[in-house]
Amino acid sequence: MAKTALITGITGQDGAYLAQLLLSKGYTVHGLARRSSTAEVNTARLKWLGIENDVRIVDGDLTDLSGLARAMRDIRPDEVYNLAAQSFVKSSWQQPILTGNVTGIGVTNVLEALRLEIPEARFYQASSSEMYGLIQEPMQSETTPFHPRSPYAVAKAYGHWITVNYRESFGLHASSGILFNHESPLRGIEFVTRKVTDAVARIKRGLARELRLGNIDAKRDWGHARDYVRAMWLMLQQDQPDDYVVATGRTTTVRDMCRIAFEHVGLKMDDHLVIDPDLFRPAEVEILLGNPAKAKAKLGWEATISLEEMIREMMDADLARHTAARR
Repeated sequence: MAKTALITGITGQDGAYLAQLLLSKGYTVHGLARRSSTAEVNTARLKWLGIENDVRIVDGDLTDLSGLARAMRDIRPDEVYNLAAQSFVKSSWQQPILTGNVTGIGVTNVLEALRLEIPEARFYQASSSEMYGLIQEPMQSETTPFHPRSPYAVAKAYGHWITVNYRESFGLHASSGILFNHESPLRGIEFVTRKVTDAVARIKRGLARELRLGNIDAKRDWGHARDYVRAMWLMLQQDQPDDYVVATGRTTTVRDMCRIAFEHVGLKMDDHLVIDPDLFRPAEVEILLGNPAKAKAKLGWEATISLEEMIREMMDADLARHTAARR
């Protein structure tokens, strides 16, 4: 029989790609979304993928346990993917309590609703490489200690450990994916990769002259969201729940990522890049590099899309967006 899935955060980058993947596998897909007067804007990613009419949106909020329990009871999903969060690191310093309530305590609410209503369902928690923060090992694996360096990372660490706690305490099939940076043309414009590709596209189209960034020597392990949602699904197909690092095993500086974008459109980065001290983080995470060996060995998963391919895809999408906007 076809499975049913519930995705929190379905209107985000990962939620949209995961919904597309599950629909291709014959799932009935429900998505939890907060009630908003900007609903049409919020479903833009689903429309971009051409699946907005194939998913069933239900009202809900991670801070509302009763609403979550009602959704679990009404939908009775086989799989629950918790992707919703206040996920912008910069905003977490400006809204630390909101970030803690949504990104941290919100995970407990989802787990508690699941435990009370459908304890047989399988659960996925979106953990983050930001939890490693001030890195304790040069290559981070499932056993590397966490040292979070932002309110967002602290909240994600709570969400990760409460998932482990519910798995061990109540026997839930609850798994966490410690996802390293993953991007796509659907990435929000406030995140650095999309900020870069959008700015470069605007410069190329004559709509802007400069790209302003903070610490361009920070290093990240970047992959494509399409690859990473496949890892999420694979985790919930395993007999036993577990935690997995999802990464490419390659780290690249923000500087080099920018260079790829500028070169793709035939521009010189040094002619347009401006370093803005106001854009540096209060506590910087200098380098992240994931070890995906466990995911490869147990899930049969590995990244298939390179950073270069991803940035070129993002650049082409942003160039097309700005061309269409000028018509």
